[in-house]
Amino acid sequence: MAQAAPNQAKILIVDDQEYNISLLERILSRAGFVHVFSTVDPHQVLQLLKDKDPDIILLDLHMPGMDGIEALKLIREQTGQDNYLPVLMLTADVTPKARQEGLQAGVNDFLTKPYDRTEVILRINNLLKTRELHKQLQSHNALLEERVRQRTEQLQQAQLEILELFGRAAEYRDDMTGMHTQRVGQLSSRIASRLGLPEWQVELIARAAPLHDIGKIGIPDHILLKPGRFEHDEFEQMKLHTLIGASILEGSSFDVLRMAEVITRSHHEKWDGTGYPQGLKGEEIPIEARIVALADFYDALTHERPYKKAWTSLEAITEVEAQSGHHFDPQIVEAFLHEILQPQQQ
Repeated sequence: MAQAAPNQAKILIVDDQEYNISLLERILSRAGFVHVFSTVDPHQVLQLLKDKDPDIILLDLHMPGMDGIEALKLIREQTGQDNYLPVLMLTADVTPKARQEGLQAGVNDFLTKPYDRTEVILRINNLLKTRELHKQLQSHNALLEERVRQRTEQLQQAQLEILELFGRAAEYRDDMTGMHTQRVGQLSSRIASRLGLPEWQVELIARAAPLHDIGKIGIPDHILLKPGRFEHDEFEQMKLHTLIGASILEGSSFDVLRMAEVITRSHHEKWDGTGYPQGLKGEEIPIEARIVALADFYDALTHERPYKKAWTSLEAITEVEAQSGHHFDPQIVEAFLHEILQPQQQ
C-alpha cells in the first residue's frame, strides 16, 4: 500500500494565542504542508474534528475556559481507542507534573515553547508516519478479517452440504429422491419456531433433524426394504438404527452433531413411554427428538415408500391428532397443527 505524502496531511492547530498559530502556520507552510487549519477556541475542537478529519492535532496545554487536558479528553472520547489520531501538546510548562498529566490524558508527544523549527517538523513527521503505519495495519487487519469471514462462510457451507449429503446417504436406500430428510428438517424447524424456541435452537434442529435416520446404513436391505409387516425379530433389528445412528454421531465437538445424536437416539420414543430404544416417557424425551418424531411420522405417512402407499395430508393430520398424548407430545401436536393448517399466521 502506497503511503500518503506527508505534506498532504491535514493539521489542526488549537491555541488561544494568534501569534503562536501564525508562527506554526509559517513553519508548516515552508515545510510544504498545505492543509493546515486552526482555532483559538478549544470549544470548537469537536466540530473541527468532524468537519476537517485531521491527521494530527497541535494542542496548546494552557488555555482559558478549557485547557488542553480537557480538550484532549473530549478528543479521545470522540475518536475512540481504535483510531490513532496523534496529538502534539504545545507548552512552555516543562514540569514533570504537566508532562504526566498530558501523558495520562493521551498526549503522543510534546513541543516546548519557544519552538525550534526543525524539531517541529521532525516531531510532526514522526507522528504522521506512525499514523500512516497504523492506518495500513488497520487496513491489513480489515482485509484479514474479511478473508477469515469468507473462509468461515465457506466452511459453514461445506459443513451444511456434508450434513445434507450424510443424511441423504442413509435415506437413499429407501427414498431414492433423498428429499425426506430435507422435508423433515424443514418441518421440524417450523414446528420448533411455532413453539417459540430460541432462534439458535431452531436453526440447530433444522440442520440436525435430517440425520435422524443415519443409523439405517447399518440395517440390512431385506429388512429395511421389506414391503410387508416386520416379524418380531426383524422389528427388533430395525429398532437398532436409533442406537447405530447415535453411536456414529457420539463424541462430536460440534453442537449440530451433538443435537443430531440426541435426535437420532430418541426420535422413536413415545410420549406415553411405549417407544424405543429406552422407553422414555413425556418430558424425559428431549424436545428436539419429540419435534422430529412428529415431523418424521407425518412426512413418512404422506409419501410413498417401497412398503406403503402415500396417505393424504388430511388422513395423516387426523392420525397425528389421534396420537396426541400417546405417540406425541400434545403441545407439539398443537404447534404442528397451527403450522400445517395456518402456515402464514406467525
